Amino acid sequence: MRQIGVRSVDAGEKRFVHEQGLDVFDMRHVDEMGMRETMEQALSGMDGDTHLHVSFDVDFLDPEIAPGVGTRVPGGPTYREAQLCMEMIADTHRLASLDVVELNPAFDVHNRTAVLAVDLIASLFGKSTLVRRPVWGGPSMSPTVRGTRAPHTA
Repeated sequence: MRQIGVRSVDAGEKRFVHEQGLDVFDMRHVDEMGMRETMEQALSGMDGDTHLHVSFDVDFLDPEIAPGVGTRVPGGPTYREAQLCMEMIADTHRLASLDVVELNPAFDVHNRTAVLAVDLIASLFGKSTLVRRPVWGGPSMSPTVRGTRAPHTA
């Protein structure tokens, strides 16, 4: 089990995490390493037999972008960090199950959190914010122009 984006735990939770030997990538880790490196570490070791379950705790998000949650703790991932997290999970093609928790419509503002959660879940299932295509062939090639590549000249 791996937890990403943790920023507030009580003494009992800390004890449980240490006793169980869980991998925790707290927000300090995300701040220091970036979401990409954090996710690469968190997703390492998966193979073709991995059943990846995601428990999407919506209060993982920063309350500035997700006010409709059960526990509002400042300092969570930004929209782009959360999108990258979901996209990288989708890229593994190992997602097998999902649960969504801590979404509280009573605290939401104009359904902002619910809409955001749906958008992130869509990314988790493979919706990409950008269709990627190679536009740069490396140091020996210039950017693609009208579908052709011209040799790079200095």
